[in-house]
Amino acid sequence: MVMHLINAGFSVAVFTRSSAKAENLKDRCRICATIAEAVADADVVISMVGYPKDVEQVYAGVGGVFEAAKKGTLCIDMTTSSPTLAEQLYQEARSRGLRMLDAPVSGGDIGAANATLSIMVGGDESDFAAAKDLFSLMGKTITYVGKAGTGQHCKLANQIAVAGNTAAITESMHYARSKGMGPHVVLQAISSGAAGSWQISNNGPKILAGDFAPGFFIHHFVKDLDLAEEEAKKVSISLPVVHQVLMMYRQLLEAGDGQLGTQALCKAYGVRGAHGT
Repeated sequence: MVMHLINAGFSVAVFTRSSAKAENLKDRCRICATIAEAVADADVVISMVGYPKDVEQVYAGVGGVFEAAKKGTLCIDMTTSSPTLAEQLYQEARSRGLRMLDAPVSGGDIGAANATLSIMVGGDESDFAAAKDLFSLMGKTITYVGKAGTGQHCKLANQIAVAGNTAAITESMHYARSKGMGPHVVLQAISSGAAGSWQISNNGPKILAGDFAPGFFIHHFVKDLDLAEEEAKKVSISLPVVHQVLMMYRQLLEAGDGQLGTQALCKAYGVRGAHGT
């Protein structure tokens, strides 16, 4: 995502807690030792970290964005985070003369590399309009959802659909194998029909190959589904699909598989890669 901005001609300063991850950027942008150094002269600040607690620290912590950014800076958090926190940060940003959007993404590492992410944006519509050209460098589907926090709510809705879809693909392949059918043939047969989806096209082959390399980590997906359940409780609704899939992912997390990709859900079914045609 950073490279897309650099390639478009923007002057970029980067701060990351894992300095090795910025090694490939050092000749193309300014690598900073602190958040304050990175954002001090920025017109736009973009963040993407792991958990809501990390978002809060990056923005509201000592030496964070809110302390160091100049007035008028547009802050864009692209982490999948808490809608409630997004609303709070929006209000805090406004009180400091800053602007704030929550803009989580979907599409995984493939979408990030190919600039085909789906980006869901909450905040003031005027700020969305100001940021849209930047978003278009990183994503293909750019959607203004509404007020602060709604970008995060939209992403949680996305994750609910992903959870059900990933489980359905895994269960489908599990069923096919139990009936003695070649799972590759079954996957080919169903992928272009009514069952077709991004998940079945991209993660279906990985499930069959036993390829669990992360496009999106299990431990981050558990965080996302936890957030969905928390938000559902606030309005007294039930999410039975999320609840069931989350239980299976928790089993994998407890087994030490949190660093695997979400397609490793098949391990909860006792499937570790299907073979045959």
